[in-house]
Amino acid sequence: MSKNLYMQKIGEKAKTASLNLSNLNIDKKNAVLKQFSYYLKTYEQLILNANKKDISNAKSKKIKDSMIDRLKLNSEKITQIRNAIKKIIKFKDPLGKTLSIWKRPNGLIIKRVSIPIGTIGIIYESRPNVTSDVSALCFKSGNVVILRGGSEAFHSNKILAKLFKRALKKKKCDKNCVQFVESKDRSHVDYLLSGMKNYIDLIIPRGGKGLVKKVLKKSAVSIIGHYEGLCHVFVDKDADLSTAIKIVKNSKMRNVSICGAAETLLIDKMCLKTHCKPILDQLSKLGCKIIGDKTIKKFISEKIKIAREKDWETEYLSPIISVKSVNGVTEAIDHINKYGSSHTDSIVTKNRKTAKKFLLNIKSSIAIHNASTQFADGGEFGFGAEVGISTGKLHPRGPIGLDQLTTYKYILEGNGQIRK
Repeated sequence: MSKNLYMQKIGEKAKTASLNLSNLNIDKKNAVLKQFSYYLKTYEQLILNANKKDISNAKSKKIKDSMIDRLKLNSEKITQIRNAIKKIIKFKDPLGKTLSIWKRPNGLIIKRVSIPIGTIGIIYESRPNVTSDVSALCFKSGNVVILRGGSEAFHSNKILAKLFKRALKKKKCDKNCVQFVESKDRSHVDYLLSGMKNYIDLIIPRGGKGLVKKVLKKSAVSIIGHYEGLCHVFVDKDADLSTAIKIVKNSKMRNVSICGAAETLLIDKMCLKTHCKPILDQLSKLGCKIIGDKTIKKFISEKIKIAREKDWETEYLSPIISVKSVNGVTEAIDHINKYGSSHTDSIVTKNRKTAKKFLLNIKSSIAIHNASTQFADGGEFGFGAEVGISTGKLHPRGPIGLDQLTTYKYILEGNGQIRK
């Protein structure tokens, strides 16, 4: 079978599955998700064996530690995946909701009603939990999904997709509601992006800058997602020191390899004497490398690399942070809007007026006051899980959960009205 024919077959199956999925009620969908969760528990060892194979291959190819960290599965992570599915099961049906309703002077009743997007193509790297999260969210929101995971997680993704399909079959649903591209051939990605607009309604990329660049360049259908996670924490002159230390440490060091990890720390010049050294000392103790501007260098005893222009626009995804002194909240906002990626940015301050100015004026899809940037996550938002995070200006923005995977249509109800 030719490469293109293989992908077209997947597209055709997706179209048929989409029609079948539209006829399923919420109880049937939840029954599939419960069955999938049961299979994750029953076949845990099978999943872990597949994951070991992927980790072994990744190490032999000298893949970065941050990538391997994202790739790893264990009993605890499988429990977390199952917990995410349990939360998704508890959510109400996001479809068929009347979002708004009004009556026109001529008697016409107009409703805006939620509907699925259709068929979604997900292209992602490393994290195998994406396979289960995305499958569960898309299925419950009435969307068919075509999964194309990275080659480094091939065996893990394949077994997880297989178990979801088995759950679909067990509950007498179309098993092609979830399809996994069972090939490492990169030309399939190209065809998925450029040759399947008759089958796919939306593409969501989840991965590094290189992947997202490729998707943006080649996709013939709409895309939502984020280019990179260049997140900031701004420590204002009115910040409580112990709160600032706690938030900066967590934002940077809790998990350095996620897109919500802080990459740049901005400190108000008015509090450098009191706040700079204590905060940076705590980061250094945790093994974080500091890259600072010339002003920052004066306030710490250790030798640091002097920051250059490119450091303000670098997503490290490792224990490195760029630190800059700024002249108040306005300069902090200007810096973030110039160098940030519209992902997640946080202000630490006791001054509510300053916080309000920051929260309203930064362009980010997630703006935070007095909390860690690492809350940029669908699970933490109460969405159960997420398909990704969107940093674009159009719908949706931020974590993409169940409701964000729906669109809407207008339904007009009349009693014989004609337009004059």
